Amino acid sequence: MNFFSCILYSCLMGVVLAATQVPCTAADPRDAFMPAALTDIKLVEHLNETLPLNLQFTDDSGKAIRLQECFTEEVPVILSLNYSNCPMLCVLQLNGLVDSLREIDLVAGKDFQIVSVSLDPQETAEQARATKQKYLESYGKAADPEGWHFLTGPENSISQLAEAVGIEYVYLPEKRQYSHPAVFCIATPDGRLSRYHYGVEFPPQTVRLSLVEASEGKIGTTFDHFLLICFHYDATEGRYAPTARNIMKIGGAMAILVLGLIIWTCHRFRRKLENVDPDHSPGSSRAAVISGT
Repeated sequence: MNFFSCILYSCLMGVVLAATQVPCTAADPRDAFMPAALTDIKLVEHLNETLPLNLQFTDDSGKAIRLQECFTEEVPVILSLNYSNCPMLCVLQLNGLVDSLREIDLVAGKDFQIVSVSLDPQETAEQARATKQKYLESYGKAADPEGWHFLTGPENSISQLAEAVGIEYVYLPEKRQYSHPAVFCIATPDGRLSRYHYGVEFPPQTVRLSLVEASEGKIGTTFDHFLLICFHYDATEGRYAPTARNIMKIGGAMAILVLGLIIWTCHRFRRKLENVDPDHSPGSSRAAVISGT
């Protein structure tokens, strides 16, 4: 096989391999941590819908604020609905979130905001402040405390926000607990819902790409944005997966570029051959021998 055949074969194989995808067979991640007692709890994703940013809450310092004040229009926002007295699920979820955020190079309060709204209208600012301090210490990085908000508020504000996110929750009076799904959302800087992440463990790279995607170009590296061209979020697997169409486009463009380079190289090589001094060419030497005889 000559050189040009090898190049062409390699280009074709690259396009074929780029177009190959492994079929998804994983279960829906939103089914995780949903015991029988929670079968009445539903969640409907409201992607690209705007949150009611005019809702009134109280921050962990006791100050009355609107949800809008947690959105700077500069960086994305991680939004979760939990409560401080939750015996297990909220703790597992927030621990999993913090574990994931420790593994990425984006910093809470600088590259993104975190807003945790209590589902319990009886929760006090003092409880919220203690919970915030616990997770700030667990996070370990030099996070800006002003960029990590633990909010409490009246039932009306909580229920409107939960409805906007698509979360249904139920209070169990006999247990004095709230049944709710294990999920957090990522919103764009202007308050539109961008991604939902389910469960209590979150792959750091998935969380990072979700934040970069939601930032609309305001954070992340050039390579991050290149990855988002080649990958899309697969809700059935809860991670970013290759996009065959975009990869095929890039593979096709690379193949065209390589073929163009080959043609250009061949053209230059041919021009050099044509410009060789005839007195030193093999043909002219042979002609001189024949004439001499």
